[in-house]
Amino acid sequence: MTDDTPNRKTAPEATREERLAAALRANLTRRKAQARARSAEGDSNDTAANGPEE
Repeated sequence: MTDDTPNRKTAPEATREERLAAALRANLTRRKAQARARSAEGDSNDTAANGPEE
């Protein structure tokens, strides 16, 4: 019994891998956007770094 496609995954496994890869990319994009928003917020508002004014 020889298998002509030893490295090819079955259809459900391949779609799962594609779904997970897409979810990972979306998560990374969302986290980068959150990080950019936090750094922009920190640049305009230094009270987070220095504490509240008294």
